[in-house]
Amino acid sequence: MGRIKQQQQQSQQKVFTRRVAMLGGLKTLMVTALAGRLYYLQVIEGEKYRLLSDENRINHRILFPPRGLIVDRFGIPMATNSPSYRAILVAEQTPNLKATLEAFSAIVPLSERDIAKTMKERQHTQEFKPITVKDDLNWEEVNAVELNLPDLPGISIEIDQKRVYPFGGITSHILGYVAVPNENDVERDPDPLLKQPGFRIGKNGLERQYDSPLRGGAGESQLEVNSFGRVIRELARQEGQPGGDLVTTLDIGLHQFAHQRLSSEMAGAAAVMDVYTGDLLALVSTPSYDPTAFYRGLTTDEWQELSNDIYGPLTNKAVAGQYAPGSTFKMITALAGLRAGVSPNDHVYCSGVTVLGSARFHCWKREGHGALDMTNALKFSCDCYFYEIARRAGIDRIAETARMFGLGNLEGLDLPGEKPGLIPDSQWKRATFDDIWHPGETLVAGIGQGFITTTPLQLCVMTARIANGGYAVKPRLVRRISDESMNDEGTPVFPSLDLSPDHLKILRTGMDMVSNTERGTAFRSRIDVPGMELAGKTGTSQVRRITMAERARGVLKNDQLPWNRRDHALFVAFAPVHAPRYACAVVVEHGGGGSAVAAPIARDILIECQRRDPSRRNPNAEGGRREMP
Repeated sequence: MGRIKQQQQQSQQKVFTRRVAMLGGLKTLMVTALAGRLYYLQVIEGEKYRLLSDENRINHRILFPPRGLIVDRFGIPMATNSPSYRAILVAEQTPNLKATLEAFSAIVPLSERDIAKTMKERQHTQEFKPITVKDDLNWEEVNAVELNLPDLPGISIEIDQKRVYPFGGITSHILGYVAVPNENDVERDPDPLLKQPGFRIGKNGLERQYDSPLRGGAGESQLEVNSFGRVIRELARQEGQPGGDLVTTLDIGLHQFAHQRLSSEMAGAAAVMDVYTGDLLALVSTPSYDPTAFYRGLTTDEWQELSNDIYGPLTNKAVAGQYAPGSTFKMITALAGLRAGVSPNDHVYCSGVTVLGSARFHCWKREGHGALDMTNALKFSCDCYFYEIARRAGIDRIAETARMFGLGNLEGLDLPGEKPGLIPDSQWKRATFDDIWHPGETLVAGIGQGFITTTPLQLCVMTARIANGGYAVKPRLVRRISDESMNDEGTPVFPSLDLSPDHLKILRTGMDMVSNTERGTAFRSRIDVPGMELAGKTGTSQVRRITMAERARGVLKNDQLPWNRRDHALFVAFAPVHAPRYACAVVVEHGGGGSAVAAPIARDILIECQRRDPSRRNPNAEGGRREMP
């Protein structure tokens, strides 16, 4: 019995020993596996998990480079930057986007449009990419958001740059504006900056034309954040490449003066340029718009109001407004006649009407001007004289001459949206209407009406080429980007038009008589300051047809008509008369008579232009400014 019990105990001992051995082996295996796993994770895969940990702890953010400044010829800033703050949201860091936006709105009020815009952007943005919730926060709003970050998962504050236009709307048609890129912009441009929330690119004007050099290159910041996304410290920072500064040809003081002077009318445009260099000193279009409204984003109502405005604030009328030049075209008709062999001393009798077949073409002076030579015809702006000169020259020679002076051509200015106008000829008529050119159409074209359209910029170029002795000067708006010269040879050299100096002298003499002799159509708008006198030409272009019945009962005056049926008022001029340096063109939409409305504006602009000329004063005197080299 004892032996059996002893055998049982031995058997149990063996079983226990085996189980202990198995458990020990199992534990050893588990410890070995755990140690191996720890070794694998900490040693072999250590670098990988350190990177993952850093990605959770370190936030990499692209830094927007400072956008380049846009300055006038004297270095006065017209587009600059100022610091601002914006709230951004990363969708993957918030469990409930709508709840987060509602919580944020309780701290910083959001409009329904802001919330809808954020929700829409979320649908088109990857979860890990930030979305702009609110731009241009003030310091109190920034503090309030920072204090409540634990309750705003996914929200953070970033320092932004706001584009500022110190002169507001008066430069909007030239500078344009910056705005958030759309999908087409992102697809066209591989720059990663365009995919960042809140980044803005040039959308119009010089901002658009020179967007790439103004934009610069992106930088990067590494920020250490806690589990709530709050920034603890900045670990590293690499600044981006600042955008280049754009130096324009504008004199912002003159431009501002011209804009204020023209703003007394409902709508219009003006251009002032150096007749030798082509530098545009002022390029005005009224009315204008506020570029900061496009920066923040227009509402639907705001866009509709701007786009439906009958005065066209969105159109740069100086380069895109196409108007019949009226009597300002008569210098071209006169030169075409001279080139066709017409003598400037030939007299044409004006009885007040020219008859061609069954058609009657009227002079603006009902009783007529009598017999006139070329310079006096320019002085009195006699329509019947230029009907006859146009008939002798022919439409094709008139068109050829007009194109030599920049009419009907794009000038290649550094602005989007420039229009070419139209200088018709017989070939154009056949190609466009499948019809011949009729003699009566030549007479109408001779006084700048009919199919002919030009822009204020083109009229300024035409005047400059007359004033400088027949050199094909071209307008320019940009001098250089930062230190990179836009014109390595300094003052540009333009080719000659190979015209007779005597012919051009006749045109300048006629324009001098217009402004500086009694009974000249612009005598009341002369400059009587010695050495600053101007020579000009008035123009009035009809926008409606005057019927024979209306002529019989009396033509309605402009102030008796609705605004949009009144004549356009035009005036072109150069100054000083005996040493031309500046050309100016003014167009007042539906302004009435050129002598009464446009000429006084151009006179005041040319007085201010010459008064501001650095060569006419001591640049070292108090208040004087030196032009940027």
